[in-house]
Amino acid sequence: MQNPFLHPLARAGVAALALSCAAAAHAKDTVTIALGIPLTVASGGVYGLGKDLGYFDEENIEVKTIVFQGAGALLPQVASKKVTIGLPLPEPVLASHETGKTPLPVRYFYNTIPSNELELAVLADGPIKTIADLKGKKIGVGALTWGTIPSTRALLREEGLTPGKDVDIVAVGVLGSGFLALKEGRVDALNYNSTWTALLELTGTKVHRLPYPPIFQKINSNGFVTHEDTLRDNPELLARFGRAYTKAVIACDANPALCAETFWKYQPEARPKDTDPKKALEEAVVLVKKRMNSTLRTPDGRDRVAGEFDLPVIREFVKAMHAAGEFNTADIPVERIFDNSLVQQYSRFDAQAVRKQAQAQAVQ
Repeated sequence: MQNPFLHPLARAGVAALALSCAAAAHAKDTVTIALGIPLTVASGGVYGLGKDLGYFDEENIEVKTIVFQGAGALLPQVASKKVTIGLPLPEPVLASHETGKTPLPVRYFYNTIPSNELELAVLADGPIKTIADLKGKKIGVGALTWGTIPSTRALLREEGLTPGKDVDIVAVGVLGSGFLALKEGRVDALNYNSTWTALLELTGTKVHRLPYPPIFQKINSNGFVTHEDTLRDNPELLARFGRAYTKAVIACDANPALCAETFWKYQPEARPKDTDPKKALEEAVVLVKKRMNSTLRTPDGRDRVAGEFDLPVIREFVKAMHAAGEFNTADIPVERIFDNSLVQQYSRFDAQAVRKQAQAQAVQ
């Protein structure tokens, strides 16, 4: 079938994905989302189910996504209102509020990935067991515009390592190119998200995840951000999007196989080619379950409040980044940057009905 997610853009280096919804009685509101990395089976199915199960239609919105090379590339798109929403990590937005800088005119309104998904992964049979063991080594990232880099530098400094002197951070590209760089020894660690690390393991490569200090484990990863004018002037649009997105997350949690197959339906090129279809689906289900569980529940199994930011944790993270020399001040207005005012509206629906609807769907 024709892929409604993917279409080329004029800008070089930018891949675009589009979700097209059926015509409504009146024009839908278009919500354009800028992503910093490509969607994977663990995350992409949410957008597909939002379309296929009618959640975007119910909120009278049409969702389009565009992939840029990291937060450094996507945030200017949000700041200039060229896109409605971005999905960056918090570090670059927090950093824009440092002393002497011009703050980005953006606000986070939905905590999309409530725990730190970033990992430092090394080959399991190698000598590196802790962050301190990275002295004299190279860390691979997708691109040097990635918003992960400041916190990675902070981790290194906390362990007594100086980035650029004791450890080099180099660009290796995403997914397969980075996996190959690690296996060939061109880098000693990969600073990828947990889903990508799990994908590497599914290729047969055994890895060891270097332990993070507690505050770096607790800080949220990517969140939906919008221009401050949009939050002020059109909060209802953001609430509708957040509600539809929350429904789709719950649907993926209820039927992870459907979530995976929906992603592959719209991105058939992402389906594993050299793997038995049954095994490929089983492996994808593991990835979807892992992502949805961490999105909806805390590590001790308690239900999270959909979209809510943990402001005390973010404040502690700011202090840690300041102590590591990444932020020139700890006096950053966290409450102004991370907005929880729409949180109650995201869950105004029958979650049990959504689960039953998803579970009733046959997996093709």
